[in-house]
Formats: sequence, structure tokens, C-alpha cells
Amino acid sequence: MLVDKIALALAIIGGLNWGSIGLFRFDLVAFLFGGADSVISRVVYTLVGLAAVWCISLLFRDTADTAEHHT
Repeated sequence: MLVDKIALALAIIGGLNWGSIGLFRFDLVAFLFGGADSVISRVVYTLVGLAAVWCISLLFRDTADTAEHHT
């Protein structure tokens, strides 16, 4: 499902950003979009958070049923 892939990609981006903050004290999103308090950065942070919430649903889905429907 396309939404699942987009959510997973955003969650990965968020995880990598948090990793760079933890390891290097460097917030890539803030750097790219004009600071942590800029509107664009806040939109990106919000989208990453929503994507992470969406990815929680991936933990509870039966992937066997999904695979059968696509074949």
C-alpha cells in the first residue's frame, strides 16, 4: 500500500534525524528548513510524527493476508 511506504519512509527519515541529533547534535530538518521553529520544519516534524503513528498499525496487520491479495 502506497500510504504504508510513504509513512515508513517518513519514519525512517525521522529516525535518521534523531540519530544525527543524538550522535552529532545536528538537526538536519532544522538545518534544511530554516531552524526548528520555522513553519516548514514544524510541518516536517508533524508529518514524521503522524507517519510514526501510522506505522504502529503495521505491527498489528496480518501480512499473510496482504500477500495473498496481491498475487
